[in-house]
Amino acid sequence: MVDTMALLHGFTRTSRVRGRTAGAAPPVPAVLPGDDEILLDAPDDVLGPALVGAADGDHTGAAGLLAATRHTRSWEHRDRYVRQLAAFARARPGWLDTWRALAPRDPDALLVDAQRAVDHAWQSPARTELLREVSPLITAAARGDHRDPVPWRLALDHARGTRAGHTYFGELWEAAVRRAPHHHGCHVSALRYLASSWRGAHRECLDFADRAAQDAPENSLTQTLPLRAAFGYLTDDCGPEVPRERLEAAADRAGALSSRLPANESWPAEPRNLLIYVLVRLERWQDALDQLRLTGPYATSFPWDRDAEDPLGRFLEVRQGVCAAAVSGSPTAGNGVSVPASGRPRSGRGGRLRSGDH
Repeated sequence: MVDTMALLHGFTRTSRVRGRTAGAAPPVPAVLPGDDEILLDAPDDVLGPALVGAADGDHTGAAGLLAATRHTRSWEHRDRYVRQLAAFARARPGWLDTWRALAPRDPDALLVDAQRAVDHAWQSPARTELLREVSPLITAAARGDHRDPVPWRLALDHARGTRAGHTYFGELWEAAVRRAPHHHGCHVSALRYLASSWRGAHRECLDFADRAAQDAPENSLTQTLPLRAAFGYLTDDCGPEVPRERLEAAADRAGALSSRLPANESWPAEPRNLLIYVLVRLERWQDALDQLRLTGPYATSFPWDRDAEDPLGRFLEVRQGVCAAAVSGSPTAGNGVSVPASGRPRSGRGGRLRSGDH
């Protein structure tokens, strides 16, 4: 693993070790929304009007929204909005095509178009060839605003898809972190590259994720990077065992961040849904129930689409099982969420929901 460690060393900046929250919060009574109130991948109150306008063929709402994130350097929100707008444009492209025609050099339109093109290529059997054709569009988006890390996150994803070498990926990584040292999306892309380059190197992925989280501000979404690494381990059947304590620590760190984020809002829903998934695998039912309370009516496709073709149905299944296990203390939480009687992960990995790829 010499090459792995060299790459990890290049990815990792000097860490400022921060104190961790000690102890667990006392159980909070959960009052959960009904099944018919749950929303899947719901936009927040800012993105919603832009999507309504786009549905009518009007790009101005999306243009104003993304311009505002660029001017205020709200890179995490910008990254999320770009991905959601690109997904919408794949189904209803007219508004984006009009925007591109009217403003061919607009950095926001270029970025959404580049994300759309990468997403399209990623789903194709000819992924590598199609991704290579997208390179000029990503380059143009990166040149649109030299401060913006989001095109570099897209470039990192592109490099993973084209199986770029470590030297080239490292150059992209350095360019990304110069712009935003703690940008969550760029760190997730780097983690995925490590996982795909050396399948089974879960301890090394956790090392990278832990160092990045330690270096990040306490309210940064990068605090959830170890949770992503834990998820990769729990959904992969290869590589050496990882001590349960490391998985627990990743969940605790993400839980501490979740407690500082607003409850019952859509934008923190994905990290909370991922945390619920991992807590279920660790059989921490009360903690999972507390996160269900915080996420409220907001479910996200990821990570539940790793287990089922119907992510909303799977979320509701797991939610019912968590409630049953937390309330009754039964060794089996209903609807396919298995709880070993020992209360420890099977083979050190937790009772599996269903296997998935990282």
